[in-house]
Order: sequence, then C-alpha cells, then structure tokens
Amino acid sequence: MTTTTAPEKPLDRRVQLIWGEKGDPQMLTLLKTQSTDESGQLRDRVRLVHGPQPYRHNHYTDSDFFRHDPERGVVTNVYGQRIIRVSEDFLVAMLGGLEDEVGDAAGEIMYKCGYEWGMEDMRSFSRRVQAEFEVEMRKMNIGMLLETWWWPLQIEGWGAWRYDFRQAKQGLIFIDLFESVVAQSLGDVGKVVCYFYAGLFAAVFTVLARKQLACIEIQCYAMGEDYCKFLISTEKRVNAAQFWRNEGATSKDIMKKLLAE
Repeated sequence: MTTTTAPEKPLDRRVQLIWGEKGDPQMLTLLKTQSTDESGQLRDRVRLVHGPQPYRHNHYTDSDFFRHDPERGVVTNVYGQRIIRVSEDFLVAMLGGLEDEVGDAAGEIMYKCGYEWGMEDMRSFSRRVQAEFEVEMRKMNIGMLLETWWWPLQIEGWGAWRYDFRQAKQGLIFIDLFESVVAQSLGDVGKVVCYFYAGLFAAVFTVLARKQLACIEIQCYAMGEDYCKFLISTEKRVNAAQFWRNEGATSKDIMKKLLAE
C-alpha cells in the first residue's frame, strides 16, 4: 500500500453540492410522529419540543431500526434504505479475492470505495439531518452531528467509535474504532486492514471541514491491538504517518512525531 490519497475528483464542487442540499422530509416519512407541528421551517438552532416529537430520533434495537419484507426478500432501515446482511465468511472471501486479483493495490481500492461511499452517504445524511432537526447542517453542534451520522452505522454492525479533537488546532484528528467488522472478520493477520474505514472517515471529515483531508489507520485490531486507531489530517502528514508506520513505528510513536512537528 503506497498511497492513501482520495480519488481525483472536482472536490470543491462536490463538497459545495453536499452543503447546498436541502432537508428532505420524504426521507423521514417512516419516523414522522402524528399530530405534531408540520411547519418544517429551518431554524437557527435545534428547538426544544414538549410532548410528542416531530420525529423519532433514537432506535436502539434491531426491531426498531430494521424493516423486513419476507415476501420480497428485502431488508431496509427506518429511512427506507436497502440493507444487505452478509456473514464474516463473505467479507473474508471478498477481501481475499480482491487481494488475489490486484495484490497490494487492494488496500487503495478499498480506501477509494470507502471514500466514495462516504461522499454519497454525507449527501444523503445532509438531507435527512436537516429535515429531522429542522436546522441547517452548518448550524448544528459538531458532536451531535457526528453522533447522529454514526449511530445508524453502529446498529448496522460497523462498530463503535470515539473521536478525539484535542489536537484539532494542530490539524490532527484521531478516531478509535471498536469492533471493526473488517478486522474482526480477518483476525490477527499482523497488518492494518481497515482501508475502507479510512476512506470513509477521509470523505466525511473532508465534507465537514470543507477542505481535502486524508486518513490512515495507525493501529489495527488485526495486528493484535485492542482496537483500531485512525489519523485524519492533510495528505502530507498522512503520508508521513504512513512512512513511519511502514518503518515499524507504533501509533504512540506516530502521534509523538506529529505533535513534535
């Protein structure tokens, strides 16, 4: 794996289009609470609503979040999006087959797949979240925004996360990922494997920051660690982190080197 750069795309236009998306109440028809305010106006801040809520925000169980249609053989989430459930064997076979075909380029391909999915997911998310909370995305608290984006992925099996903005002023964002579906499926293979997640995080934070960012996994469950850790920063700093990682540096070593710059 020699690069973690995002695909060559007209980035400014893509990000501008995502931030220009309007709230789409049709995405939330399944969550609409009866007999509530139908104004749908965008506000300066998330409003407090006493009594029945306009939308149901939280879905903590499979029965709450998934919708099953046995006759059609289809599973969707509460937003009407199609869901496909696969086994660990499927993931192992898919990733193994890709590596057999393209060798070391498999990581780059998975990174780009994650990046493209992240871009499209943010486009869909921006329409949903603005309708759900009746606030423009740019006016929402970043913590609330991130958790609202991630929790559907967590209930779909992508794992739990913890983001760290303590070094954000220095241009460094760190993410701890627990129970990575990729790393847990592949097991202890002695190398980082979560390229798809890295691409996903790169796209999401590129949109939120409105500037090109890259991401690299600097610690992985598949290397015997307790959890995976990712660095999000500029391409230059991510490439430096990749060099140090390839030279055998630990995540703590990489963090120290970056903070010392």
